[in-house]
Amino acid sequence: MTRWLVVTTILLLTAMAHPQTDEWKQLFDGKDLTGWKHVGPGSMTVEDGLIQTHGGMGLLYWTGGKLGDCTIRVVFKMRDHNDNSGVFIRIPIEPREEWMPVHYGYEVQIDNEAAGEDEYHITGMLYSLTKPLARTGKPGPEWNTMEITLDGPRTIVVLNGTKVSEYTEGDAVPERKFNFEPQRGTRPNDGYIGLQNHSDKDIVFFKEVAVKMLKK
Repeated sequence: MTRWLVVTTILLLTAMAHPQTDEWKQLFDGKDLTGWKHVGPGSMTVEDGLIQTHGGMGLLYWTGGKLGDCTIRVVFKMRDHNDNSGVFIRIPIEPREEWMPVHYGYEVQIDNEAAGEDEYHITGMLYSLTKPLARTGKPGPEWNTMEITLDGPRTIVVLNGTKVSEYTEGDAVPERKFNFEPQRGTRPNDGYIGLQNHSDKDIVFFKEVAVKMLKK
């Protein structure tokens, strides 16, 4: 075997063992909800290439397995000036009802105004846990791009190109004020992800849900 062939073979085997991670994998194909499952009240449908929320409170989760050490990109818009939804991460097991992800995972909030609550409840925050580093949420019907990075125990949220939230397991968090807020406690480094449909009055559209693994 020539030296060139040996080197080529080694490079090929290395590439197979360590696949490239610089490409986005689309979890939503723009056609239907293959690979997704809904639990709880309400529903999600695909219309004109977009996932649309209906009623709630429910959750559409990705059934393809747990995600960790990755960046999740979600492109969404509100139907009205402001609507309520969320992206759930670090759900430890496949959800069977809508409240388990609230108390055992994290919700990255979609809600620019959070009427009656406070800034710990606005778009891009780990719901009721983190305080905004910036406020960059766009009102409906403008599109927003949210990138959620799961790096071991760290969660970083970038909204429309600006980092708005960062949290590491064990960081101090506010006391729980409302019964609909999540129970405090640690979450796993990887878990299932999902999209929330909140109520009949809160209509949100998603045109992209994609994941890119971190290079380690």
